[in-house]
Amino acid sequence: MRFLLLEIVLPILLFTLLRAVIRSIFQSVKGSNLQTTARQSPPVQAGGELKKDPVCGTYVSPAVAVTSAVNGQLVYFCSQECRDKFRAA
Repeated sequence: MRFLLLEIVLPILLFTLLRAVIRSIFQSVKGSNLQTTARQSPPVQAGGELKKDPVCGTYVSPAVAVTSAVNGQLVYFCSQECRDKFRAA
């Protein structure tokens, strides 16, 4: 009986425990990568009109553009840096 416990049952239990721990670690790492990827880019609808950034010339969607009112008109920028350069000029 002791042989059965030490040579068969104990290694199977250790293997099962180790497998469960490794699986949970990989699932948590995989889940955190998916969450950070989703947070990096905001959802943008396909199609529609694009606005030209007056500083760098990049075309940007109004849904994600940084805006500033200049002489009563809304101006679109690709980033806060371009908006700040425009204000400084």
